[in-house]
Amino acid sequence: MPTTQQLQDFSQQVRRDIVRMVHAVNSGHPGGSLGCNEFLTVLYQEVMDYPTNFSMDGKNEDLFFLSNGHISPAYYSVLARSGFFPVSELATFRKLNSRLQGHPTTHDGLPGIRISSGSLGQGMSVAIGAAQAKIINGDSKLIYSLHGDGEMQEGQIWEAAMYAAGKKIDNYIATIDYNGQQIDGATDDVMPLGSLKAKFEAFGWIVLDVEKGNDIDSIKKGLAKAKSLTGKGKPVCILLHTVMGNGVDFMMHTHAWHGKAPNDAQLEIALNQNPETLGDY
Repeated sequence: MPTTQQLQDFSQQVRRDIVRMVHAVNSGHPGGSLGCNEFLTVLYQEVMDYPTNFSMDGKNEDLFFLSNGHISPAYYSVLARSGFFPVSELATFRKLNSRLQGHPTTHDGLPGIRISSGSLGQGMSVAIGAAQAKIINGDSKLIYSLHGDGEMQEGQIWEAAMYAAGKKIDNYIATIDYNGQQIDGATDDVMPLGSLKAKFEAFGWIVLDVEKGNDIDSIKKGLAKAKSLTGKGKPVCILLHTVMGNGVDFMMHTHAWHGKAPNDAQLEIALNQNPETLGDY
């Protein structure tokens, strides 16, 4: 198992990758990518059981489905640095003929990508289908998914949530990146979510709050607790309270950097705040 310091170093390098990738093509979504970076780091570096010789079959391994596909910079960086494809390929992000499209897609066969995502609201349905397949096949491994909190405004999420509880899909952990921001502003201003905890519990889920969603140790404890609650007849939801733009001070606590790239001067500031730890691509 990696140490907390090793996970922090990994996460810091991912932050560098995110801002460099988005800056290089003057497009992409750095805010949410930075906010869920630590979660993806812990998930892929410590929690999930998977081989890096990627197979779409996914038999006898834990599976992850990214629903909020706009945070692809963080996802690509974590996948590459976890051994799925060469780290050097990060330099092709959002360029013509790249396998690293702005939103993940399966048609180019990029290892680690199980679904095309970006149309919000769909990932939970797919993850539940995979979880149900594992139950039917007697496969004891778990399914994980990640969603934005703004995505909770999509009706398909709640249809899927109702199905998962109704069919006792208890090998599934859905995490909500709960930063209170979406592309047009604060979620409270765009479409208030009310109590997500009460909503998921009313739909028949087990719900955990991870208040420090950018703290490595808190994420580790939260995911360990969530795993311990699987197999009890209910799906599990983690409400991961994060900060959009975490780790780059001028991007934090605002929706302004949801889909905007830093300029040269801003990139330099961001990189100075996150010194190189594992080597730049």
